[in-house]
Amino acid sequence: MLTVRSRRAALAVAAAAGLLGTVVVPTAAQAADAKRQKTVNLQVLAINDFHGNLEPPAGSSGTIQEIDPATGRPVSTPAGGIEYLATALRQARIPADDSITVAAGDIVGASPLTSALFHDEPTIEAMDKLGLDVTAVGNHEFDEGAKELLRLQNGGCHPVDGCYEKGRKFKGANFNYLAANVTDEKTGKPVLAPYWVTKSQGVKIGFIGATLEGTPNIVTAEGVKGLKFGNEVATINKYAAELKKQGVNSVVALIHEGGLPASSTYNYDCGTAGQGISGPIVDIAKNLDPAIGAIVTGHTHNAYACTIPDPQGVPRSVTSAASFGRLYTEIDLKLDKTTGTIVRPSVKAENHIVRRTVEKAPDMTALISRYSKLAAPIADRPVGYIASDINGRGNSDPEKPLGDLIADAQQEGLAPADKGGAQIAFMNPGGIRSDLVYKASGAEGDGVVTYGEAFTVQPFTNMMQVKTLTGAQLLQLLQQQVSGGNEASPKILQPSRGLAYTLDMRKKGADRVLVDSVRLNGAPIDPAASYRVAANEFLAGGGDGFPAFAAGTDKLVGASDLDVFAAYLGAHSSAAAPLQAPAQDRIKVIGPGGSIG
Repeated sequence: MLTVRSRRAALAVAAAAGLLGTVVVPTAAQAADAKRQKTVNLQVLAINDFHGNLEPPAGSSGTIQEIDPATGRPVSTPAGGIEYLATALRQARIPADDSITVAAGDIVGASPLTSALFHDEPTIEAMDKLGLDVTAVGNHEFDEGAKELLRLQNGGCHPVDGCYEKGRKFKGANFNYLAANVTDEKTGKPVLAPYWVTKSQGVKIGFIGATLEGTPNIVTAEGVKGLKFGNEVATINKYAAELKKQGVNSVVALIHEGGLPASSTYNYDCGTAGQGISGPIVDIAKNLDPAIGAIVTGHTHNAYACTIPDPQGVPRSVTSAASFGRLYTEIDLKLDKTTGTIVRPSVKAENHIVRRTVEKAPDMTALISRYSKLAAPIADRPVGYIASDINGRGNSDPEKPLGDLIADAQQEGLAPADKGGAQIAFMNPGGIRSDLVYKASGAEGDGVVTYGEAFTVQPFTNMMQVKTLTGAQLLQLLQQQVSGGNEASPKILQPSRGLAYTLDMRKKGADRVLVDSVRLNGAPIDPAASYRVAANEFLAGGGDGFPAFAAGTDKLVGASDLDVFAAYLGAHSSAAAPLQAPAQDRIKVIGPGGSIG
């Protein structure tokens, strides 16, 4: 693994050869002046939740909300795409001072087809070209299990699909994956390095990486088989103490867990006491060792550059750069040359939009072109037609049009007796990864849904399951959306056609579901009756906090969620009769619930 300076030197050589685009190289005078200072200026550039979005993400997933200085009103700005992200980061790197590029997990996983079809090797390759130095693992790094994650780190051809190009063997990541709180159940040892230490102008700095403790609740059982996920605070504090014993007094935590800012604008000011942000990261930040000078976070796909008090009450920087490469965070630190510590008052953090008005990085354009050609025979195949945008990820309502559409597809596809006899289907909102966009993304034409676009919406290729639930269990399932582990942040399942009910968000916990309002095809749910219910294997296994699903019986495994979705689009749309967006009339919400889900 290259040091920061040797890695930057290698990138500078590539820039001089015209391979990368704009890179700022320090002058001799600037380097000499830096040596005379009592502190070292260190720049940290951070991203998170990239999810393999090499090409500019479409629809609402490809915009960032900012305040228009002319009107003072929020506007949506197109953002993201590895070609633009690479240029933005290369232009942002400071001359003379060291610059380290980091990430807070989910660099891969739930990726669009251009990356996912090749088991995310294109994204790993892109991140190396980008100059990524180190990243924490996220929950999605475990979508294909620990062995596949180790392959992404260490290299080698895929054990089933092999190598994708003649004469090319996947080399693995040149950056470091960190997994401090992910251990092997048998040995108790971390599956990957817990931290990474480098030097900035002679001063040691350590980076500790961890994912959320609740990863097993949001990843398939097969993906986390044989692994244990420890508490974020206890684990990071343990390794911070270990680093101090090694003389590493400057520490940055990379955590794949995040917060919920009070505003969706990217440059929202959370306040000096962190009162403008909520969510799991708040308690984590308040309890992490004060020796940790800054915290880079992810997972929630939100944008914030906040300060939250440490255990001593001293404000500490906590940041997140939204998702999909639409933002990057610039964190400026000063390291004391004498004590080797981060000078906490010096820490400044700011998010920047990756605007699509900058020059494209030519090396990233070439990478996308190479893999797009390999994927084209599959990706460009039309599978359906839509009359307008059908929003999923970009819709903040509890019931989403694309969620209804996916649930309808699942129920219809698994309704035949030999396929499970599904009467109802549910889709988890977190599994809807994008929107279906009417405007053409390539040469397919407006309103055409390609296989690649359908894959972007449903990238997990989860197998469908049908289970028998009693009426009582079905009602428990609905209640688990807004109670237990989901009470603070409800997860509203997307129901198939025929199921309708009312949520009263003025109430507490399970009482929010008005049981008497639940109807299937107009009839009330009979607690003693049996119902055949379809869902993807993650949800059917109890994922996302739905143990009622796991208690179902008489399981039948069907086709993949993507195959069912594509088949429905093909059966219900044509160029002459494109599909209309569902009406969003299945869940009635009373009270302050307009943005849950």
